[in-house]
Amino acid sequence: MSERALRGTRLGATSYETDRGIDLAPRQTVEYACQNGHRFEMPFSVEAEVPPEWECRACGAVALLVDGNGPEEKKTKPARTHWDMLMERRTREELEEVLAERLAVLRSGAMNLAVHPRDNRKSA
Repeated sequence: MSERALRGTRLGATSYETDRGIDLAPRQTVEYACQNGHRFEMPFSVEAEVPPEWECRACGAVALLVDGNGPEEKKTKPARTHWDMLMERRTREELEEVLAERLAVLRSGAMNLAVHPRDNRKSA
């Protein structure tokens, strides 16, 4: 019998409470428009900060606030290259000195480029 009593209801999916006697927070309605020509309104609290862009309900594109300022451009730093990081650690004169030292070692033949240190393994 208890199975038949719950038939036709969606437990947990629907609230059976009413909004009678409840004071809702003051609201404002804000209008957005997307690049595809869709316009829609969103309710926000009067105290809430209204975002300058919102996802369009119809097509999912970015919709901008009607009669509002556009989104602020985020400041981006230029990409740091290997050269930039190297120049933070050394001066140009120091780099030229290191280059001269390494070239002298290579030219003297003290460094054998044909044999890699890992290739000195004996094969059994």
